[in-house]
Amino acid sequence: QVRLVESGGGIVQPGGSLRLSCVGSGFVFNTFGMKWFRQVPGKERELVASIVHDGSITKYGDFVKDRFTISRDNTKDELYLQMNSLKPEDTAVYYCNVWGTQYWGQGTQVTVSS
Repeated sequence: QVRLVESGGGIVQPGGSLRLSCVGSGFVFNTFGMKWFRQVPGKERELVASIVHDGSITKYGDFVKDRFTISRDNTKDELYLQMNSLKPEDTAVYYCNVWGTQYWGQGTQVTVSS
C-alpha cells in the first residue's frame, strides 16, 4: 500500500533552517507530482509547495517568498523541503502528499520559537 513517512521537523529559533524529508513507498514515485502542505490547529491545511514528477517545475505558496525550496530525489523515492529564514508563523504540522490523491503522510511538527 502507499506509504509516506515525513521526518526532519523540530524546534528552531526564528531565522533558523530545517530540512524536511518524505519517503514514499507502494507507488511509482517518479511518475507522480508531490506536494507539501501544512496545518495549524483550527485552520485549513494550506499548500506550501509542489513539484512535478521529474522535478522540472516547482511552485510555492505566496507566503514562502523565496524562503523554502522543494526538491526530490527519484533514485531514493524521497521528497524534500528546505526551509530557511523561518518565522514563528511557519509553526505547523507539515505533510507530504501525492499530487491528485488522498495519500498523506503522518506529518512532522515544525515549531519556530525563541
